[in-house]
Amino acid sequence: MEPASMLNKDQRVAIFMEGATGDARGKMGFGVIRYSPNPIACVVDSEQAGRDMAEVAGMPKAVPIVATVEEAVRRGAEVLILGIAPTGGLIPSEWYATIDDAVARGLSILNGLHDLLAPRYPNLDPGQWVWDVRVEPEGLQPSSGRAAGLGNLRVLLVGTDMGIGKMTTGLEIFHAARAKGIDAEFVATGQIGITVTGRGVPLDAIRMDFAAGAIEAEVMRAAGAELVLIEGQGSIVHPGSSATLPLIRGAMPTHLVLCHRAGQRHLWRLPEVPIPPLSCVARLYQDIAAACGTYKAPTVAAVALNTFHIESDDEAARACRLVEDETGLPCLDPVRHGADRLLLRILDPSNVQN
Repeated sequence: MEPASMLNKDQRVAIFMEGATGDARGKMGFGVIRYSPNPIACVVDSEQAGRDMAEVAGMPKAVPIVATVEEAVRRGAEVLILGIAPTGGLIPSEWYATIDDAVARGLSILNGLHDLLAPRYPNLDPGQWVWDVRVEPEGLQPSSGRAAGLGNLRVLLVGTDMGIGKMTTGLEIFHAARAKGIDAEFVATGQIGITVTGRGVPLDAIRMDFAAGAIEAEVMRAAGAELVLIEGQGSIVHPGSSATLPLIRGAMPTHLVLCHRAGQRHLWRLPEVPIPPLSCVARLYQDIAAACGTYKAPTVAAVALNTFHIESDDEAARACRLVEDETGLPCLDPVRHGADRLLLRILDPSNVQN
């Protein structure tokens, strides 16, 4: 039922990140650079052309930055990925000239935004495609709580805000588990996760009545795995987020990992909305999942702290200790410190909620 990936893992990609290589709007591009198995030809950003992503954004790969799609084609790009997440998930009108140019030069397009591009390009060359990731799958059904009967571990990544590292944390734990020979699956629920894994459910494109059912179906597909990581979306604290309850009811998680950005006191785009104490947020997620005892309460295993904006390792470690003191939970940055400690906490049977 998930959207079929059109992207072959051998295809060379270019990532369109005009003006966003150095800030949070570029999270799609950052995720592709960090986790995609595809070879990356370059990033397109005329403002930073001549530099590379390791220098500009601290990425683990020195991906070159070029000014135009024409240069991307010369570097062997076959697919242009829209690597920016603008407010509202809509394609800005000024992008269309670049996208039109890319299609005219024979590139396929991977679009993770709400505006669909396939209808704009009905006459593509053989082998050329447009993959609109945010399309509701067919065959959806409401959730019935089936995942609660599974015997595996199901970890839902939850957060204090949008765009703070829920997908990153989930993928880091997933890769750590696979490296240790653990049978693990990752359920992608957003544009980046689906792009880098090739499957999943675009949760914010699914009608509300079927949202929990779509998550349930993917979790049941992975029922044979020992460990299932479910990518979180949004935040229970955010007034514009409607994803939390479908994720909780569809996944029926056994564990939660709370994701937070170090030092953040209010919502990123809504400074008038404060973030409650982390221990309160963790308890709120747990209480919602348990529904006054209707369902088994999940264990809040740990806090994953995003310290990307902190240069000093010592300061990052200090930020983690402060969170540990506040919450009584283990805290680390899975990118900076590795995810092994998070994984061991999840696997420890003594941490399971009674």
